[in-house]
Amino acid sequence: MDTIRSHTEIKLTTARQKKDVGDQAFKQGDTKEGTYYYHQALMYVLGIDKSGLQSLGITSPPTSASDATKDPKTKEKTEVDEIVEKIYANMSACHIKNQNWKRAVETADKALSKNEENYKAMFRKAKALGEQGFFEKASKILEDLKSKSSADAPAASAELARLKAIDDERERAHKHKMKGFLNKKKEDKSTVQD
Repeated sequence: MDTIRSHTEIKLTTARQKKDVGDQAFKQGDTKEGTYYYHQALMYVLGIDKSGLQSLGITSPPTSASDATKDPKTKEKTEVDEIVEKIYANMSACHIKNQNWKRAVETADKALSKNEENYKAMFRKAKALGEQGFFEKASKILEDLKSKSSADAPAASAELARLKAIDDERERAHKHKMKGFLNKKKEDKSTVQD
C-alpha cells in the first residue's frame, strides 16, 4: 500500500506543478504553452488510482450501502476532481484566446461535469457558443449565470448585449440579402414575359 501511496503522491504533486506552470504561461499570454502544461497535468492527475487517493485520505470509501447509493450530484468531491475542474476551465480560457471555439466549449463542458456551478466555465462555454453562432444556447447559459451569480451578472449582461448586437447585424444582413434575391426574381419574371 505504501508504494501506491507514494506513487499517487508523486503524480498529484507533479500534476499541481504542471498546472501552476500552465497558469503562469497563461498569465504571461502564452496560451499555447499554458494549454501544453494543462494537458500534461491532466495526464498525471487522470491516471491516479482511486485506491491511491483513499490511502492518502483524500477520499474515503462508502461506509454503508446508503452512502454508496446517494445521489451522484451529492457525491464527495476529491482534490483530484477540483484540480481537473480547474485545469479544464483554464484550458477553455486558452482555447478562447486562440479562437478555438469548439475546443473551448468541450473543455468548459468537462469542467462543468466536475462542478456545474463553475461560473467561469459557464461564461466561457456561452462565449464560445456565441462565437460559433449558437446565440440561443449562449443566451440561455448567460441568463442562467446571471440568476446564479450576482458577481458574474455584469459580465454576463455585457456578453448578452454583445451577442444580441452580433445576432441583430447577422439578421439584418440576411434580410438584405433575401430582399435582393426576391427583387432579382421579380425582375427575371418580368423580363421573361416580355
